[in-house]
Amino acid sequence: MESYDTLIATLALTMGASWASGINLYAALLMLGLGAATGNITLPDELTILANPLVIGAAGVMYLIEFFADKIPGLDSVWDAAHTFVRIPAGAMLAAGAVGDVSTAMEITAGILGGSAAATSHATKAGTRLMINTSPEPASNWTASLSEDAMVFAGLWAALNHPLIFLGLFIAFIGLAIWLLPKLWALLKGLLMRIAKFLHLASPPPAANKPDRET
Repeated sequence: MESYDTLIATLALTMGASWASGINLYAALLMLGLGAATGNITLPDELTILANPLVIGAAGVMYLIEFFADKIPGLDSVWDAAHTFVRIPAGAMLAAGAVGDVSTAMEITAGILGGSAAATSHATKAGTRLMINTSPEPASNWTASLSEDAMVFAGLWAALNHPLIFLGLFIAFIGLAIWLLPKLWALLKGLLMRIAKFLHLASPPPAANKPDRET
């Protein structure tokens, strides 16, 4: 029974850390680091580095920067695009570290699954933000950003304290993302085409040749 509970707890931490990193990496690092430093969270040895004051400080500074950048329409999408190359690899590394001292094959497997989870949550966030930015008012950006931060903190708390509940919610999120991402992509593609036409970057399709009128 203990080994089953340990397996579930490890799986929840693995998926929770990688999922959260795809939404707000610095919030996830800050929560895990502060929790471990204060003794409220027990992390695997491979992740105890997160409790280092330098890591906590860096995560805190970057979280503060993202807190404001994430609420400015347009800048939030640029920030998301740049962090495609940060959140996904970090999610894979956190997942590999969360499984603890296991075989290399298991660490690679966890890294692949964690990177996929981070990519899914990142793509869902970035795509949703791009669509929100079509609205001229900034209130929706603030609401979305604060909701995402709350999701990260609540999700990690659930992963650490109620792993089965988190895993159920995580499976539901993956199902929602699979349903939502194609729709977001279709909307985004239409939006980009309208922008390209407005900027005269896309030429209209050539008109079909009309038959000559009989004289």
